[in-house]
Amino acid sequence: MREILTRYGRHNIGFLWLFVEPMLFTTGVTVLWTLSKSVHGSSLPIVAFALTGYSSVLLWRNMPARCIGAIEPNLALMYHRNVRPIDIFAARLLLEGGGATISFVTLSLFYIYIGWLEPPEDVLTVIEGWVLIGWFGCGLAMLMGALAEKSELVDRLWHPASYIMFPLSGAAFMVDALPPAAQKYILYVPMVNGVEIVREGYFGDHVRVHYDLGYLFAWCVALTLLALTQVADVNRGITPE
Repeated sequence: MREILTRYGRHNIGFLWLFVEPMLFTTGVTVLWTLSKSVHGSSLPIVAFALTGYSSVLLWRNMPARCIGAIEPNLALMYHRNVRPIDIFAARLLLEGGGATISFVTLSLFYIYIGWLEPPEDVLTVIEGWVLIGWFGCGLAMLMGALAEKSELVDRLWHPASYIMFPLSGAAFMVDALPPAAQKYILYVPMVNGVEIVREGYFGDHVRVHYDLGYLFAWCVALTLLALTQVADVNRGITPE
């Protein structure tokens, strides 16, 4: 609740910005792609393609940005023994993950209602892909947040890195549309596998997807363990205000 009030305040629509903000972004991209009649390498409707792609990007990309620099403004809370850096990270990750998820579900239901989108072929597969992308984002965010406490270079480098990662994340293309030689290498990007799983759940046999579930799972586990190690190290060096 403290994070919600600090970030969104009590004015205008307050905490509703938590999911309205990502909804506006995804809707804006969808409208622009529709008006420009963009080609995305598949026969999928542009609305469905944009929703599954850009919602996934918002899920993993915003998490590190919120965790980098999260500890310093909350040092006063560290005076309480039960409050640790991982609690600060968890609060912010819950907000980001919850906002992106509510946005994704709300837009999906709305587009299905007005006829722009067909219901998912396999909801459980959609959930599986979404959870894995969220897990990857959480692990990456905690790692970046902990490392940022050790060096300000992390903050400087993350922003350009996130822009570079965006076109490689699978949001704007289907792996099957790439040349066979490129498909092997693009699947080394963890997020691509998650987006492909989400699209498989949404579109079923209408698309041909490529992903390695074990590879993405291994990335999630490795990032989580490394992040928890770094968070514990940062916790030992914190001096509460």
